[in-house]
Amino acid sequence: MDREELADWLRLGLTPGVGNTTARRLLTAFGLPNQVFVATAHSLEQLVGARVSAALHSEPAELPALLDLTWQWLQASPQQHRVLTLGDPAYPQSLLHMEDPPLLLYAMGAPESWTADGISTSMARSVAIVGSRNPTPQGAINAREFSRALAQQGLTIVSGLALGVDGAAHEGALEGAAPGQLATIAVVGTGLDRVYPRQHRDLAHRIAQRGVLLSEYPLGTPPISANFPRRNRVIAGLSCGTLVVEAALKSGSLITARLAAEQGKEVFAIPGSIHSTQARGCHALIRQGAKLVESAQDVLEELLPDTHADDPAKGTSGSDTPESDGENDVLQALGFLPMGLDALLARTGLDTATLQVRLMELELQGKLVRMPGGLFQRIIRA
Repeated sequence: MDREELADWLRLGLTPGVGNTTARRLLTAFGLPNQVFVATAHSLEQLVGARVSAALHSEPAELPALLDLTWQWLQASPQQHRVLTLGDPAYPQSLLHMEDPPLLLYAMGAPESWTADGISTSMARSVAIVGSRNPTPQGAINAREFSRALAQQGLTIVSGLALGVDGAAHEGALEGAAPGQLATIAVVGTGLDRVYPRQHRDLAHRIAQRGVLLSEYPLGTPPISANFPRRNRVIAGLSCGTLVVEAALKSGSLITARLAAEQGKEVFAIPGSIHSTQARGCHALIRQGAKLVESAQDVLEELLPDTHADDPAKGTSGSDTPESDGENDVLQALGFLPMGLDALLARTGLDTATLQVRLMELELQGKLVRMPGGLFQRIIRA
């Protein structure tokens, strides 16, 4: 794409009154953006009305600055930075089936992603993994281990780079993907010249080396709360299915799941404790028809039915490796729900000093974690 063509696409996106749907109507009627701008006022008014027609014949004031910023960004790393338009062969074809596919996608990532079939090939073998920004310790582990196991089977993991489940999913994908595999796609709600949250700066850099970061928002766009729910439709659209790890009843993860279902795609949910607010969203999805999953193999059976590999994530619902009798007594008493010290003392019959020692040993072994409020929770790992 040359600078002039880029200017035309940016101008169309900046024009007041022209959203994704209107832009698509204009492109269908007139062709490329430059042809839209030279169309007669009468022909434009028939399609979009007088106000938008007048706006299309006036260059937006912010265009020169955005054009300079975007062009410099593209030239700074032509192998990793791309702007994908609706007509670009590398534009994810699955997004074209959405009601309002992004007019432009800013992309930053592995050079091998930009082949003619590029991202679209990976989308045929992809799954979104989403969930709470404040997961339980077990929820974060589940996200990472499910993601790792699915990536090991060749699936690309799609998520939103948020704290919590999203970050854990990206990390698991980077751990599980084979060399040369498109490990993960992060769909963000800011311009790609910014990283949000800041804690994920290093993670974003690693994703750019072995995956792709995508945004429909122009460079320079700061974190705006309304942008994050909107980007969820892109996460759902890029994927063959969506796995919700943990979610409250009102959460962006449920929006992603709903959008995936509306697009006729598979929705999966991991069940949790009936006492956990972070499990209620998943339970609601299961009641609505989402597939209850206990292991990565449950997801693979739906998305890749010919896959019969051993499931590295089976341990997320099974039992840990054998413990000593003392450790086993404490873990059995703890069960799988957060519990306080007094309750554990009553269940185990141990004295306080002995129980504290065993809890510390289990914590050092990574078999339980201390939670706020003086609670302990057992951890199951693959």
